[in-house]
Amino acid sequence: MTLLLKNVKTQLAPYSLLSNISHTDNEVYLDKYTEILNYLREYIGEPYYAHNGFILYNSDNAEIMNKLESSEFKIDLTVTSPPYNIGKEYENNMPIEKYVSWCQKWIKSIYNITKENGSFWLNVGYLNVKNKGKAIPIAYLLWDKIDFFLMQEIVWKYGAGVTAKKFFAPRNEKFLFYIKNENDYIFNLDSVRDPDVKYPNQMKNGKLRCNPLGKNPTDVWDFPKVTSGKNRSSKERTSHPAQYPLSVIDRIIKVSSNKFDIIFDPFSGSGTTGIAANGNYRIYIGSEISKDYCDLSIERYEEYLKERSSKLVYH
Repeated sequence: MTLLLKNVKTQLAPYSLLSNISHTDNEVYLDKYTEILNYLREYIGEPYYAHNGFILYNSDNAEIMNKLESSEFKIDLTVTSPPYNIGKEYENNMPIEKYVSWCQKWIKSIYNITKENGSFWLNVGYLNVKNKGKAIPIAYLLWDKIDFFLMQEIVWKYGAGVTAKKFFAPRNEKFLFYIKNENDYIFNLDSVRDPDVKYPNQMKNGKLRCNPLGKNPTDVWDFPKVTSGKNRSSKERTSHPAQYPLSVIDRIIKVSSNKFDIIFDPFSGSGTTGIAANGNYRIYIGSEISKDYCDLSIERYEEYLKERSSKLVYH
């Protein structure tokens, strides 16, 4: 059963990423990791960092994806959040048309390297469109301009955020849940059911009305944001300026992939997708153009491993 962290400050990692595993599963996982790493070394080159299922390239993602497109290699799931084109320290602002075109290009590459039953989860926020609007959801600019099939929009709702005086304070971001084949895709609902059921024992015709594992979490997700600041900083907080919480990505990876699958993030950033993938015994491949952010995510990943090893029980 998934343990949810709601309306509380985030921890170093959700409890579900510090779970038990059998010796047999661990051996299968490490064997697959070794196989994939050897393949990537042949087609892409030596990664910047590789350890027990966490593979990271310090490279422009276009270079990585171009090489993968020319091979037979396919991934199961991509979870990523590109620059929002709002002037963060790691991005160069582009005209809206150029930004949309750039997104279309790298998403097309992801489509080409995704398995037929694979998925693509895209986290996007808001940007200003000159003479048109102040806070235009990027999802509205992209949703129909790519080859993937849009299953639905997920609203990630949180408490902390920027303040405002002449408009309502933004308190949500979007995740676009895309699939490659609408008739064949992975969706492990039982792995992410919400146990917080108001009437868990309610019966109808002698049967429980609610699944004993819990209810469908719906398309509005209430997870705390990764906060910063004195006396309020989340334990998982890093110096990366656009870090999303492990708890959100943990849910996505559980529902849209299976154990030992390959997870990709072309904008690896602080390594959140990689840690969530590794904690769920999926193989992670990340690409990050900034060496500083690569080093940051490696440090964070290794800290996570120490935390996990102190709690992990093999059986």
